[in-house]
Amino acid sequence: DLEEEIYMLQLEGFEVKGKDKLVCKLNKSLYGLKHALRCWYKRFDSFIVSLGYNRLNIDPYAYFKRFGEKDFIVLLL
Repeated sequence: DLEEEIYMLQLEGFEVKGKDKLVCKLNKSLYGLKHALRCWYKRFDSFIVSLGYNRLNIDPYAYFKRFGEKDFIVLLL
């Protein structure tokens, strides 16, 4: 999901006749959009944290989850 309003030109071959000067407002991030990676990471982060993983303080792309005293999982992006 996008945090700000982003507009794009109508795609070539999909223009609406008589409305070719109008633009499209994006509701979701598109591949190739500058914000796409940040949007994907925020969604991934909230999902993985909801599964009980914790972010490492020294690296925001590393997560861990403990299972008892000796067992744990480290997830690296």
